[in-house]
Amino acid sequence: MLKRMLFAAAVTGLVAGVTIPVNTTSAEAAPSGCFKAAKAKFPGDHKARHAYRKECKTHWKAYKTAQKAAKKAA
Repeated sequence: MLKRMLFAAAVTGLVAGVTIPVNTTSAEAAPSGCFKAAKAKFPGDHKARHAYRKECKTHWKAYKTAQKAAKKAA
């Protein structure tokens, strides 16, 4: 009985771990350098840093999309 309970708990934990969505925006933003650039440009102003970082991410995503399109065309 105890073995079945432990096995069921382990399987439930694995299934729950697999179904958790992974946030890819932070993974995409890391190589762009937006966080470091925003922190360097606006060290004391959190709102300006957030706005700059959001704009930077938008440009980065557009750049990456253009690069993928260029690879497909070539």
